[in-house]
Amino acid sequence: MNLLEVAGGRVRLADRRTERKWSVEVADFRLAAVPVTQAVYAEVTGERPSTSAGDQLPVENVSWWDAVRFCNVLSEREGLAPAYELLAEEAVRWDPASDGYRLPSEAEWEYACRAGSTGPQYGHLDEIAWYRGTSDARVHEVGGKAPNDWGLYDMLGNVWEWCWDYYDPEVYGEYRVLRGGGWFDQAWSCRASVRRRSHPTFRIDDVGFRVARRTV
Repeated sequence: MNLLEVAGGRVRLADRRTERKWSVEVADFRLAAVPVTQAVYAEVTGERPSTSAGDQLPVENVSWWDAVRFCNVLSEREGLAPAYELLAEEAVRWDPASDGYRLPSEAEWEYACRAGSTGPQYGHLDEIAWYRGTSDARVHEVGGKAPNDWGLYDMLGNVWEWCWDYYDPEVYGEYRVLRGGGWFDQAWSCRASVRRRSHPTFRIDDVGFRVARRTV
């Protein structure tokens, strides 16, 4: 897993549905340069859930729970303390002090996606993302488009990525945040600020994830 160091800073988030805007201070952290691939997922879990087969394709058709369990298994394989404690009644507790693998927070994700940029995308969309205008209606191998200024690939397009956060628990309960847009999305969805939500058990062929760790 190639994780890049991301120096902390501040990011401003926004929700189009509620018109709410809020700022978050982001601490230093590490983030994978690409989404988790099918080869890595199979090596760690022994499973190949994706609908399109290819070792270097991003794993998809994985739920938020699948991603959380992957993080814990990978941590244990590498002798790290798991970041998540899986509790009864399908609950989970994140230990921020753990050095284990985890999902990025929504603020970390957007901060890393923007990489210091201020526009809707961190570059010309055709050059940085597999989306409806470039993907030929299929998922593509990771790292095939230009990275952002911090060396992160596929932050927009190819597959949506699960984040740690609840979307809006008062309205949507257990639903978690998805970011980044996918291979069949219009350009409008492939923007740094766009938020999508889904139930943590949801699986589909344009949703994957990438991993993060705290900086030690």
